[in-house]
Amino acid sequence: MGLANTSSLSKMSFFRLSRVSRRLLKPSVSATPSSSSVFHSQQQNIYLSQPITTTTTRHCINTLFKYPLWSRDHEVWSKGTDFHHEKLLGVGWNYRLVAGMSSVVEGNPKKDDKEEKSGGVGGVKEASNWVDLYLPEGARGYAKLARLDKPIGTWLLAWPCMSIALAADHGSLPSFKMMGLFGCGALLLRGAGCTINDLLDRDIDTKVDRTRLRPIASGLLTPFQGLQFLGLQLLLGLGILLQLNNYSRVLGASSLLLVFSYPLMKRFTFWPQAFLGLTINWGALLGWAAVKGSLEPAVVLPLYLSGVCWTLVYDTIYAHQDKEDDVKVGVKSTALRFGDNTKLWLTGFGTASMGLLTLSGLSADLGWQYYASLVAASGHLGWQIGTADLSSRTDCSKKFVSNKWFGAIIFSGVVLGRTFQ
Repeated sequence: MGLANTSSLSKMSFFRLSRVSRRLLKPSVSATPSSSSVFHSQQQNIYLSQPITTTTTRHCINTLFKYPLWSRDHEVWSKGTDFHHEKLLGVGWNYRLVAGMSSVVEGNPKKDDKEEKSGGVGGVKEASNWVDLYLPEGARGYAKLARLDKPIGTWLLAWPCMSIALAADHGSLPSFKMMGLFGCGALLLRGAGCTINDLLDRDIDTKVDRTRLRPIASGLLTPFQGLQFLGLQLLLGLGILLQLNNYSRVLGASSLLLVFSYPLMKRFTFWPQAFLGLTINWGALLGWAAVKGSLEPAVVLPLYLSGVCWTLVYDTIYAHQDKEDDVKVGVKSTALRFGDNTKLWLTGFGTASMGLLTLSGLSADLGWQYYASLVAASGHLGWQIGTADLSSRTDCSKKFVSNKWFGAIIFSGVVLGRTFQ
């Protein structure tokens, strides 16, 4: 008799454990007691949703043996993707089991851990980077305001400044001191430009998915703090500018008019990318002047204009990321201006850029190595335009970032063409 009871108990336990395992495999379930059931208020608290953990699972299994009587008073509804309306009959202890299994309860969703960590706003998440991992919390907002976590802008500003190499003497390497000064200057001026942009666009940034987490738009920093930081960056930039000759000082200071006006252009014209090109390639003029003390139009003007055309290529691709939001907000861009003809326009600007680079190299009397680099750069530019998926934000971003290699190819050609003449 005892053996029979033991066998019966074992079968019942096995049956209940199998029901536990089946419910643990459900993606997400919740329970709703029927009208005929009355639970004590303390027991109802168990229905609160909690994520499944080892402790929760152990508690559910332990609870199994606390309610040995079979009851059909309650119903359990599966909320799995394949069985959304599948109705299952359960037991009293099932509610205690199922209550801890659901990670989401209607009306009270559990926040994504990554969003909580990154401070997501409006459902937009920002991936962690070295700024979040290594900088003190008080410095993170300023670092992100200067886009230190996104160095591509600094590269795009620095490469035109490397006209320093173009101005070097025949058979000589470029001045490493000048390259260091202009590298630091590019970092500071890019940060200052981003700060100005965020201050002027804070009303727009909150309405665009890609930009609503920027420090000022998200409220991480106040506009006054942004102004203070801008003053610091401009002061440090002035310290670098004062180490150049007088001609370069005047030329460098004159670029601030473009730096301050560029963020406003998207409100008035479909060609803000052209104004960005005039601004970000100013270093092509300044780098040459810092070495030579003056400008040589036959060399630097084609170089400068080639940079403007190059900017129209990469920043139009970049602008395609925000074209839907731009229409809603009411701002303009070449992405909207060119529309379905974007690649045709970009091919024209890319061709013009390479032609102007060739003209600049001929005027500067560079060696064959430079023209070999132009062939490689043309292939890179053609790859960007030909393979860019303008409907994919991810692909547009990748193509935009790849332009640091375009600049590196041209710079390498200038150095080799000047050094090994």
